[in-house]
Amino acid sequence: MTDLGTRSAREVLDDHLRLADEGAVEEDLARNVAADCVLLTGRGVFTGHDGIRELARQLYEEIPSGRWTYLSTQVEGRMAFLEWVVDAGPYRIPDGADSYLIEDGLIRAQTIHYTVTDAAGRVLIRADGSRSGGKP
Repeated sequence: MTDLGTRSAREVLDDHLRLADEGAVEEDLARNVAADCVLLTGRGVFTGHDGIRELARQLYEEIPSGRWTYLSTQVEGRMAFLEWVVDAGPYRIPDGADSYLIEDGLIRAQTIHYTVTDAAGRVLIRADGSRSGGKP
C-alpha cells in the first residue's frame, strides 16, 4: 500500500474527486482531508471533518441528483483549482469553483463557491446560502 502522505497534490485531488463521485464522504475524509482542515465559503467558515460533513450535507440536500461535470482542473505545486457544473437534473450549479491547499498528502484548506439554479437558470440559492424562493 502506498504511503498516503507521499502523494502529490494531483494524486490527492484525483482521489478526492473519485470518492466524491462515489458519494464516499467518510472514506474521502479519512484518506484525503486533514482533521483540522479549514473550508472557506460564502456561507461561512467550516472547520475539521465535522464542518466538511455539514457542508457536504447541505450540498447533497440542495442537489440530490444531476450530472456533475468537471470543466477544468489545474494543479501547481501544493495548490489545486477545480471548475465544475451540475448541468442536468431539476437543480443546477452553473458556476462551481473550488481551490485547495494540499500538503503532506492531505487537503489542508479549501475554498468553494457555487450558486444553485433551477433548470431555467433562475437563482434559488446564492453563493452565501441565502435563498431566493422556491425549492430546493
